[in-house]
Amino acid sequence: MNIGIIGAGFAGLASARVLRALGHQVTVYEKAPDVGGVWSATRRYPGLRTQNNKGSYSLSDMAMPRSFPQWPTSAQVQEYLEDYTAKFDLSAVLRLATEVTSALPTVGGGWDVTARAADGAEDTTHYDHLVVASGIFSRPFIPAYEGIDDLEKAGGQLIPANELHSLDQVRGKHAVIVGYGKSACDIAVETAAVARSTTVVARNLLWKMPRHVKGIINYKYLLLTRLGESLFPYRRLKGVERFLHARGSAVANGMLGGVEKITSGQLRLKALGLLPPGTFADIARSTVSLATEGFFEAVSEGRIAVQRDTRIVRFLEKDGAPHAELANGEVIHADIVLAATGWTQEIPFLPPSVMERLVDENGDFLLYRQIHPIHVDDLSFAGYNSSFLSPLSAEVSAIWIGSLLGGNHRAPSREEMLDETRQRLAWMRERTRGKHAHGTNLIPFSVHNIDEVLSDVGMDVSRATKIKQWLLPFSPQDYRHITPRLAKTLQAAA
Repeated sequence: MNIGIIGAGFAGLASARVLRALGHQVTVYEKAPDVGGVWSATRRYPGLRTQNNKGSYSLSDMAMPRSFPQWPTSAQVQEYLEDYTAKFDLSAVLRLATEVTSALPTVGGGWDVTARAADGAEDTTHYDHLVVASGIFSRPFIPAYEGIDDLEKAGGQLIPANELHSLDQVRGKHAVIVGYGKSACDIAVETAAVARSTTVVARNLLWKMPRHVKGIINYKYLLLTRLGESLFPYRRLKGVERFLHARGSAVANGMLGGVEKITSGQLRLKALGLLPPGTFADIARSTVSLATEGFFEAVSEGRIAVQRDTRIVRFLEKDGAPHAELANGEVIHADIVLAATGWTQEIPFLPPSVMERLVDENGDFLLYRQIHPIHVDDLSFAGYNSSFLSPLSAEVSAIWIGSLLGGNHRAPSREEMLDETRQRLAWMRERTRGKHAHGTNLIPFSVHNIDEVLSDVGMDVSRATKIKQWLLPFSPQDYRHITPRLAKTLQAAA
């Protein structure tokens, strides 16, 4: 088949590598001038590093370099993807600095993809199948604040966090960072080193996990194992999970309670007034945010102020300077406001007639296994299963797509897929209180998703590997044999 792939981050490059290995012709479109997706040089901000350690944040057929630190920088991740592109000769199928402006289904099947190059030239190409790998982080979301004009007239500035490309933008200024996720805290630490003042405005506090618990145990031994994931109740319990969640999840909650106590003490959350509501088990409702090194120390030293459980009501001019008024009544200096407030999911190149069939009445994606549109033909999604193991999850999605296109497995009937997908989405909405990224956020159930996807394909790691994964951190390299095995199976069946 001739397959078009939109996006050249982890998901797009993995899809290109896998589908080429399975005998398909591919073309990858990327509107940025480099590979990387969210790790592109065009989207970096000071302090950006991976949340995962390098051992779990890679594709199966190429580990991160030994020379990289445990938590690589954004530049190093982009370098890794450049090296991956070179190793598997993907440059020949890449169209960088080329934005897909339209993808239209055609009579008789397939898609007509129109793309615009950097020089403005447009062309249209027909593909038998289309893979959307442009990611769930499409456009920065900025709340509709009152008084933005007043802020700007007073000399202030409001920008999304990913537009902070240099610390010179905040040097000597009163900086306000909106949000409390990893991005917000990363930026706050970097900003505090050069800004006149740094204030974090957090509507909701999240639980933070230190990189090393008690300064010794790498967090990957607690969360990036099958045992760690099983401490959170999945929608269907089996095996050891039934024991962990018997009697109201007594065993699992006891173990998580121990982690909560240690983490709270280590980060001094109570003393700093930053103890989140609820329990550590609540991370299953949204996501874990790795504690940024130096953040809580900077709060303790007064270099970062945190306004918790509040939000910006409006911007205003006061004493000739830009300020922000908060819901708690505080009025703070605001020379530059950095909104680390999430992303808006968009697929602007698909027409409304297609989007209407892609989502349900809640705006959630109707994707079987987070991959397969139930009501749209010749279309697949890769990377719409965000997890602790996002690169591997995206690669496994590509394997599922290749298996389906090659006839190695068949999708269930539309009725069965719709029933399963609606049940999953309802469970996700309830579990996360609606914060499930329209059905694309799997955290913390990364391994469960990988198991389910590979079960459809009929290929998996060995039983011995799965036993190892119960106590040792997940390694993508354990899955490097899946694509070659599938290629041999498809060739034998041809």
